[in-house]
Amino acid sequence: MPDLSQILPPYLNLPPHLSAHKYFFVCTLTVAAWDTLVLSPRTWRLLRTPEWPPLKILFHFLRIFMPVEFTIVGVAFFDTKWSQAQCSHFFLFEPICTAILLAACSLVHVIRIHAIYEKSRNVLYSMGGLLALQVVVTAICCGFYRSTPLKDGQGCIAEPKSNWVGIYWLSATLTYTASFAFAVHRSLRSLKVKQLSYWKLMLRDGLNLYGSIWAVNMVNMLFWFIIKPTGPEDPVRTIVTSMAAVLTASMTMRIILAVRGSLAKGGSYAVSSSSNPSRSRSGNTTHVLSSARVGAGAGGAGTGIPPGTNPVLSIGRVGADQPTTYAVPLGAGDKGGADWDGKSSVGGRDQKEGDIFPAESPVEVPPVPEGVRVTVESETDFGGYAKEKN
Repeated sequence: MPDLSQILPPYLNLPPHLSAHKYFFVCTLTVAAWDTLVLSPRTWRLLRTPEWPPLKILFHFLRIFMPVEFTIVGVAFFDTKWSQAQCSHFFLFEPICTAILLAACSLVHVIRIHAIYEKSRNVLYSMGGLLALQVVVTAICCGFYRSTPLKDGQGCIAEPKSNWVGIYWLSATLTYTASFAFAVHRSLRSLKVKQLSYWKLMLRDGLNLYGSIWAVNMVNMLFWFIIKPTGPEDPVRTIVTSMAAVLTASMTMRIILAVRGSLAKGGSYAVSSSSNPSRSRSGNTTHVLSSARVGAGAGGAGTGIPPGTNPVLSIGRVGADQPTTYAVPLGAGDKGGADWDGKSSVGGRDQKEGDIFPAESPVEVPPVPEGVRVTVESETDFGGYAKEKN
């Protein structure tokens, strides 16, 4: 029986690691395509918002750049007519574009971590320094890639000339490790203000997204520095790189979508340190209770309240131009209809009805005298009799 390796064409006669590389890249393209389809509705809703803060711009950049990059790389990898002469002029495309993609993702992490730490300069300098290091290292390492010496028809793959070029991915992994650590630390600190189960805490703050990015980049590190190739034509070290880049971009986009409220200045955090009860006693606070009782709690003619309005308790500090406001539903209002920026990308906001959450991002409150002012306003309709206000 003749040896099949002598009969099959080169594009079918693949070494084991190259064959695994092709299968894994198919999985990468599937994830990229699926992610593009799944995020389409939320992308459209985000696009229609009027403001264009940096996070929104970065989201749409990643949304377009990631699938375009790996579609082009896929063509060079799977096209059997792609010669090694063509590959010698093309192989730098993937490392350069991936460096740009990773820099954009890391910039999102810097902005978001800086925001959840209430614009801390120490956090900004730490994360910004890691981002600057990553940009410099990846730019330098792009000059130390080469085309994998494969046969014509087996694909075009870029691989490092030496093992130390793995610092290309090590620099990005350090950034995402710091981002994950900062996010976990901030979440644990918030438990002092509002107790939650660890599961709800993970979903509320998107720790699963940060953790997924960290995990896939750590697996990539194992392939770069531990697994040894069998020869110069063995692309085993770069098997996971494409999947790591796609998942990093995908999870980073979901971190942006998980931000509550406006994306301006990196968005706000679910629990502000100004929400601490021990601090809220130190300043004047106004509690305004507005309720309308017409029929089953709906507004009606002459009440000045639109039909379907439910009682709401608003609590805010006095003495600030833009006081922090908290809204607490007091009636059985509509439990649905949350907009895109009020939901987590992993299943929506985890607050139950009656929870207190900041309506706006926290602002600095100037010192004011001690005391609490409570204002209660109620309107009651007694079948057409005159209304009374207490």
